[in-house]
Amino acid sequence: MTAHARALRSRPRHLTLAGILLVALALVAGTVIWATRGSASATENSSANFPSAKPASPGDVVTTAGPVSKLDIEFLQKVRQANLWEAPAGRLAQSHATSEAVKRAGLHVMDGHSKLDEFVRNTAEALNVSLPDEASEEQQGFVRTLEDAHGADFDKKFANILRGTHGKIFVTIGKVRASTKNSLMRRFASEVNLTVLDHQNVLDDSGLIDEATYDDIASTF
Repeated sequence: MTAHARALRSRPRHLTLAGILLVALALVAGTVIWATRGSASATENSSANFPSAKPASPGDVVTTAGPVSKLDIEFLQKVRQANLWEAPAGRLAQSHATSEAVKRAGLHVMDGHSKLDEFVRNTAEALNVSLPDEASEEQQGFVRTLEDAHGADFDKKFANILRGTHGKIFVTIGKVRASTKNSLMRRFASEVNLTVLDHQNVLDDSGLIDEATYDDIASTF
C-alpha cells in the first residue's frame, strides 16, 4: 500500500475522533451553562420578596370596567400590604412553630398571599392604581414579634395575630363587594374573600384563638 493510500485510509478515523472530541466539548459546555442557569433560577425563586408593583400613570382612574371608588383603591392597597407581611409570617411558622396545626395554617397563609399578590398587582395595573411596596409599620412590627417568638409562644401569637388581621379585612371585603361598581373589583373581592375565609378556618382549627380576638373583630362592625 502506497503512502498516499495509507493517508486516505487513516483520514476518516482522524476526522471521527475529532468529531467525537468536539461533541464531548459541546456537551460539557452545555452542562456548565445549564447548571449556571439552574443555580440563578433557584436563587431567584428562593427570594422572600414579591416583585415591586408597577407605578400608576398620573391622572384620574379611568376604566371601562366601571368607576373605581376611594374604598376600592384603599382595599387594593390594604391587600397588597397584607401580602407583604403575611406570606413571610407563614414562612416563619415552618421553622418557629411547634404545633402542626399552626404549621399547616402557615402554609395556607404563605401560599394564599403569594397568589393574591400577583392578582392584586395585575388588577391595580389594569385600574391604574398605585400600590405600596412595603407593609405598614404595625405589620412590620407583627413580623418582628413573630421572629422573636418560638415554640408554644410562637404558636399562640401567630394564631391570634393572623386571625385578628384576617377577621378585620374580612369585614372590608364585604363592604367592597357590596358597594363597588367596577367589575374587576367585584372579581378581585370575591377571590380575596375565598382566600381569607380559608385562612380564618385553618387558624380557627389551631384551637389557640383567644376570645378577646373575636371581641376585637366584632368591635369593627
